[in-house]
Amino acid sequence: MVTPYEGSGHRPWNPDAEIPAPLRLHRTPVSPRWVDYNGHLSESCYLLVFGDNADAFFRYVGIDERYRAAGRSLYTVQTHLHNRREVTEGEPLALTLRVLDHDAKRVHVFHEMHHEGTGVLLATAEQMLVHVDTHRGRACEMPEDLRERLAAVHRAHAVLPVPDVVGRPMGIKREE
Repeated sequence: MVTPYEGSGHRPWNPDAEIPAPLRLHRTPVSPRWVDYNGHLSESCYLLVFGDNADAFFRYVGIDERYRAAGRSLYTVQTHLHNRREVTEGEPLALTLRVLDHDAKRVHVFHEMHHEGTGVLLATAEQMLVHVDTHRGRACEMPEDLRERLAAVHRAHAVLPVPDVVGRPMGIKREE
């Protein structure tokens, strides 16, 4: 599978450039191939679209084919999807991403999917990403320059309120 950003290098990092809060890096219309038998965006395709948004973010901070060829990457280890509204074929989507937290090996991000024309929030995704040495198949610390970039993005995004769905457990509440 090829992402929309496959083969595109990252933009050179400018430490003096303003960092948008949140980042707006990915837009796409809903493809007919993504629509299920109910006429809505298929649940697996929500993850596909959020994954493409993450890929745009990776390039923003310097993770591209060259970085991965050196045996390093970010892997998604946990995702929570929240569907807020129905999404149908052809709808124009605009995605945002914010860095909620990070450490030497992990990045916690939050995506929002909006209707590009109306701005209505359609879905969200919360993800935990782990930095991996792909040759060894193990988590490893990120290089210092990547940690510095993530820290800069995190500082810019720290002014945003934490969405109410972040960190929520899933379950059925029972009356006692």
